[in-house]
Amino acid sequence: MVATIKDIAKRAGVSTATVSRVINDIGGYGTETRDRVLQAAKDLGYYKNETATSLVTNKTKTIGIIIPNVSTNFYGNIVNGIEDVAYEHGYSVILTHAGIEGKRLADSLKLMANRRVDGVIIVSIYLDSKQEEMITSLNLPTILLSTQAEGDSLPYIKVNDYQAIYEATQYLIGHNHQAIGLVGINETDKIAGEPRLKGYLDCLKDNAIPIDKELIVSGDFSFDAGRRAMKHFLDQQKVPSAIVCASDETALGVNSVANDNGLTIPDDLSIIGYDDTSIAWMSTPPLTTIGQPLYEMGAKGCERVIKAIADNCEMVSEIVPFKLMVRKTVKTLNDKPC
Repeated sequence: MVATIKDIAKRAGVSTATVSRVINDIGGYGTETRDRVLQAAKDLGYYKNETATSLVTNKTKTIGIIIPNVSTNFYGNIVNGIEDVAYEHGYSVILTHAGIEGKRLADSLKLMANRRVDGVIIVSIYLDSKQEEMITSLNLPTILLSTQAEGDSLPYIKVNDYQAIYEATQYLIGHNHQAIGLVGINETDKIAGEPRLKGYLDCLKDNAIPIDKELIVSGDFSFDAGRRAMKHFLDQQKVPSAIVCASDETALGVNSVANDNGLTIPDDLSIIGYDDTSIAWMSTPPLTTIGQPLYEMGAKGCERVIKAIADNCEMVSEIVPFKLMVRKTVKTLNDKPC
């Protein structure tokens, strides 16, 4: 037999109204009463009807996650961080894909509105002013992870992409590399593309290294982008001594084509990835990469959304630190340039 709030009220010695307030976390009762009601509910094996609760409180205890696509391994750790914090606070999550570069964002937002989510987390989708207005019109706590909005009106958590690629490029220069490629970056991407390209170019300029546009091959941050770029270098018979990659998967794409053509990493070619996903340390050899705190970004973003839901407070933006994870894919060249 399924336990009801009447059963809990009888066991705890309180009214059904008090049980309802405790279960729905509405307030208006003491700590001792709350503990007694919750213990009675536990003893009776009571399970709360979330649908009925949402009708009473106008809250669904649900957070919506919107990501552009699942073509890379980037999103797993972020989503794990969101889910762990959400479930810890009694929330469930809905995840939807907004397509390449977020082209179906309007459909994703409509889904979130229809499902009456309490807050929204948007991952790695650059938002123009029109999309910002769409999100603002939902009047829901919303935070951006690994991205920003055009007008900067929405809070975000991300790393400094410019500085991260600058540091990766400088690391290669410090190991005596001069012919350094940049592959897999979408140069029109205002968040993860433009600043990384600028970081790479500025680092070369600051070290008085001539910029060779033939060593820059655009892409979509994917494994295939890395393969295409490496094939291009081989076809042009112009293989750099080192490559900075848009993602770990792009780096693995470069690695695979290099191996297919008898090149060894790092003896014949040094590579650096970006993100520090699980494939970075599982690859052969383990990949030197820019580490983003992906899980922590997801957890922190979810915590801020839940606090905003509970306290109706504003969220703040944050630039979180990255770390160059040094492993086994960069070789020091013996001959320093004159």
